[in-house]
Amino acid sequence: MPGHVIVVGAGPAGLSFARALSQSRVRVTLIERQPLNALAEPARDGRDIALTHKSVRTLRDLGVWPLIPAADIHRLRQAQVLNGARPFALSLGPGLRATEGLGVLVSNHLIRRALFEGVVGQPNVEIVAGAAVERVVVSAAGAEVLVGGTRFTGDLLVAADARLSATRDQLGIGAQIQPLARTMLVCRVRHARPHDQIATEWFDHDRTVAMLPLDPGRSSLVLTLREPEARALAKMEVADLRRVFDRYTALRWGEIEAEERPFAYPLTITYADSFATARAALIGDAAVGMHPVTAHGFNFGLAGAVRLADLVRGAGDVGDRRLLARYAIAHRAATWPLYQATRMLVGLFTDERPLARVTREVVLRLGAIAPARRGLERLLEGRARTVRA
Repeated sequence: MPGHVIVVGAGPAGLSFARALSQSRVRVTLIERQPLNALAEPARDGRDIALTHKSVRTLRDLGVWPLIPAADIHRLRQAQVLNGARPFALSLGPGLRATEGLGVLVSNHLIRRALFEGVVGQPNVEIVAGAAVERVVVSAAGAEVLVGGTRFTGDLLVAADARLSATRDQLGIGAQIQPLARTMLVCRVRHARPHDQIATEWFDHDRTVAMLPLDPGRSSLVLTLREPEARALAKMEVADLRRVFDRYTALRWGEIEAEERPFAYPLTITYADSFATARAALIGDAAVGMHPVTAHGFNFGLAGAVRLADLVRGAGDVGDRRLLARYAIAHRAATWPLYQATRMLVGLFTDERPLARVTREVVLRLGAIAPARRGLERLLEGRARTVRA
């Protein structure tokens, strides 16, 4: 009996899960609040996603990588970390793959569009768009979802809606939820000095500045600021942003010219207490909502979606509790160490007390020692101890 899976949320994780089941007999119903045209042609949201080599291979295996225009795939050769005005920079990357670098950068909306194109028309997938979930109920017998007065029943419910997941709440699964009182602003910019395909993470006083390399002389500027400062900047006209960006970047990349007004994202990190319960599982941000500093939110979401799909594909009962337990154990082992390491990294590098400033300079210099640098490179690649599902 192939089984029926109901997925709440047709974002990257939900779409990846459905696509990973394309060659199976498992039926999938994708339920998404956004209308169908918004899924087919996602609006650009300013976010450029750092994909690891593993994620690129996964997207190739799913058959969607060729759907992303080659001109919009930007190589990430190296990364460097800066601490305030200190001249020392910790460089990461060449030791991983001398020819490949750390990975690539691709706009979030292009990845979403490619995944949707890979799923739409898939014979075993039904997409219910423009519909809000009213109620979810799971029991040992199966899963039930009420949408606009229509009842959908299945053997497994997969929550893939958001890091503040309403579905997770209805399932009674708790989560560590930590609002950070910071807002991330993202904006594509042009600059006078070359970026040499190097991503820079600069922990300055009371703010974080990241420059993600795109085309020559063009990057994605990512600012993490206190909320009042971020709100004021987001309201500024594009022409007025230059003087602010020049001040924030200290002209490290020369004069900065904004191409657009910034997109604003208040930051909250989350980690679900459990990734599975009776007849239900969590993937994507509903399971793990990462801080963007190590750029693993999408990579974790993709890996978890494929991990669960691999188990479901050959199952006699797609909602079997032992199967879901295997998924939960494997995904926790893959995500928990990097989630905690990222939390500690962000905590240290946003602490403005004098001792913390000294400590992070020491940490950066220790990071230049080969064994420690390799560990940091593994962090950037998203590699950690993995339990096979």
